[in-house]
Amino acid sequence: MAGCRDGESCVADALRGRQGKVLKIVLAINALMFLVEMGAGMASHSMALMGDSLDMLGDALVYGFSLYVLARSAKWRAWAALSKGLIMLVFGLGVLGMAVDMVGYSRLPIAETMGSIGFLALAANLVCLLLLTRHRHDDLNMQSVWLCSRNDIAANIGVLLAAVAVAYTASPWPDRVIGLIVAALFLISAFHVMTRALAEIKIA
Repeated sequence: MAGCRDGESCVADALRGRQGKVLKIVLAINALMFLVEMGAGMASHSMALMGDSLDMLGDALVYGFSLYVLARSAKWRAWAALSKGLIMLVFGLGVLGMAVDMVGYSRLPIAETMGSIGFLALAANLVCLLLLTRHRHDDLNMQSVWLCSRNDIAANIGVLLAAVAVAYTASPWPDRVIGLIVAALFLISAFHVMTRALAEIKIA
């Protein structure tokens, strides 16, 4: 590469370049899917879709943080990972609050909308996961974004299961339960990322 004075620097620059391209792609996918899922969730009265849309927004913010610290020091990346953990924690609590608030809301979600948008979100997140998988062991920064993407797959499958259950039972409760599970996934991942980040900050 032009401007590289030693092999190690060239390898590091090339790796950051590949990571940056992947992060820009997955950021764009998640930002678009946030708008799609939030609109569909509000139109279909689905807690699960709205919760998953906030997941998409949280991931887009996480990927933006990750892009910002790509060329920075290990300590910077550890602080960014801690910030990402805090974002995941806030969104997890937000989804939890929405789920609790809608417990008494009896309007039946539209299962067909939940299913079709759920499939679209699953396809989008599978693309993101495949793009990020090759970088999941690069460093804590990339591992944290890979964890976000992996959790998204579980949340999407939950939305699809909720859609089937809502259609079969004619009850809003499967949608509410999946909303709570999505919140739990947020919180578990948040604590995992924050714990690792704090450990790296101490030794950086």
